[in-house]
Amino acid sequence: MPRPVILGVVGDSAAGKTTITRGLVRLLGDENVTHVAADDYHRYDRQQRSERGITPLNPDCNYMDILAQHLLLMRGGESILKPVYIHKDGTFGPPVYVAPQEFTVVEGLLGYHTEPMRQAYDVRVFLAPPEELRRRWKVNRDVSRRGYTTDDVLEELDRREPDSEQFIRPQQRHADLVVAFQPGEDEDQAHLDAKISLRGGLDHPDLTPFTEDGDGSGITLTEGEGEQTLYVPGDIPAERGAAIEEAVWDRMHFANHLRTERLGEFTVGTDLQRSESLAIVQVLILYHMVTARAAVSLGGEGSRTDTGSNGESGSNGESGESEEEAA
Repeated sequence: MPRPVILGVVGDSAAGKTTITRGLVRLLGDENVTHVAADDYHRYDRQQRSERGITPLNPDCNYMDILAQHLLLMRGGESILKPVYIHKDGTFGPPVYVAPQEFTVVEGLLGYHTEPMRQAYDVRVFLAPPEELRRRWKVNRDVSRRGYTTDDVLEELDRREPDSEQFIRPQQRHADLVVAFQPGEDEDQAHLDAKISLRGGLDHPDLTPFTEDGDGSGITLTEGEGEQTLYVPGDIPAERGAAIEEAVWDRMHFANHLRTERLGEFTVGTDLQRSESLAIVQVLILYHMVTARAAVSLGGEGSRTDTGSNGESGSNGESGESEEEAA
């Protein structure tokens, strides 16, 4: 079997990593995807972190060397014995044996922290929602699922902020796609706008036909230094979103067997909803994953256009000028 294609999804705690990856894994098939949470590589459990006054956002609080080694082993198609961190109570479970599949999805806080780790990925995504929105998401999640009180979460957010600024947010300069979901003018929390920075490390599909016809949908594509920025309003009509998705699907006709109506789905409480902006983000990521898969299957290294020795493009690997979107 050809080596796995590896997707990285990095962002601060509660930035939406699982929402992005859940639909992709469902589409590709659980049996075809190895899922790795970088949180499993924490060095200390919750009590030990409290005693030491260190946050999980600090690289010193994580086994970064082991994570890097495991990423490179998985890229080479080898199995790993992965540690397990249990979010519900902040302790560790027994390690699990993880065998390679066609795709590997790695999500976490520090996935792009070192150059050897960055080299392992075929596609690098960074999530950068506005900080106010991320904090709201974190409070809702940690109170409902992880046994914290609201005051606990707010205090922890304040304690983590210096590490977020120093270690988490700077990683976006290494991403191929930087995705910022944000409320639109109507403040609809269920259907967020998406601002997507498309960087030069990958050959992105041409979306100009959907941004130049002045149809009033509000979709725009602007050129910047080394990147394009696609803006998708959360309230675009379903047929407009479907047309964009169809155009991307046409560019990956070799993956027609993956077509589904389930991209863009998410839950609010127990209600299943659909977001056109989320679906567009997911189909763009999927495009790069299956394109890389096709290239690897034909004996190539992948689909990256930045073929330098360190595996990074000049626009996102060398310049540290881009700022965290609204965070």
